[in-house]
Amino acid sequence: MSELIARPAEPDEAGNVLRITPASAGWTYVGFEVYRLKPGQTLERQTEAQEACLVLLSGLADAEAGGQRWPGIGKRMDIFEGTPPYSVYVPEQQSYRITAVTDVELAVCLAPGLGGGLPARLIAPERVGVEPRGYGSMTRRVQNILPESEPADSLLVVEVFTPAGNWSSYPPHKHDQDNLPAESYLEETYYHRVNPGKGFAVQRVYTDDRSLDETLTVRDGEAVLVPRGYHPVSAAPGYDSYYLNVMAGPVRTWKFHNDPAHEWLFPKPASSPEPKEEA
Repeated sequence: MSELIARPAEPDEAGNVLRITPASAGWTYVGFEVYRLKPGQTLERQTEAQEACLVLLSGLADAEAGGQRWPGIGKRMDIFEGTPPYSVYVPEQQSYRITAVTDVELAVCLAPGLGGGLPARLIAPERVGVEPRGYGSMTRRVQNILPESEPADSLLVVEVFTPAGNWSSYPPHKHDQDNLPAESYLEETYYHRVNPGKGFAVQRVYTDDRSLDETLTVRDGEAVLVPRGYHPVSAAPGYDSYYLNVMAGPVRTWKFHNDPAHEWLFPKPASSPEPKEEA
């Protein structure tokens, strides 16, 4: 079993099916959890020293955080409807409550709070930037939930839809050096969903010196940890790929380094849209 894959379990009493902590991952910044809540079930937590981005992956819910209430949020009933999600940003030292109205799949993205004094806020679908990236068999759709341009202390959160047979996070890039302005250090998790669910995706995680070089078969509901190195994803033919990325590091900026062996893929063919890096 690869140490880079976190596999889901049966829901516990709180509905948790997947949990990655800095301690379990062997790193410093990123935490990630997934909950499956039944109608009427409530998840209530205190952020303590962390900030949180609660991503309503599917279903309808009532949300409360920082003295604010957002009843009946939710739009997509299935991730692969593809519409942007509702999310809630919760700063450090605040509580939140999510009560499921329907069956709910909820992602809890966590990173250190830095005392920024930000308020809790709803991130509605219309606040999520949607953009195509790549060209040809590298085409995918990126939905920026909590990008660098929106306020937070540490978290960067984005989801990516990759059509069956295509590649994403490609050409390969990395962000494992605290070497600004050229490159930033960011830990990253990939929470994968596959449609139909019996399928799989493939993700490779590798470094220049190949001290880390793993090619992973990733199934629906599993998460991949990227502590360092390049990390491209391939959607198997017949199976659409979705993943939710969570990144955090010492500085909240995304500066990446492309694998020099594959940079020749960036100049666009004359008849193709401009390729964009990452996700």
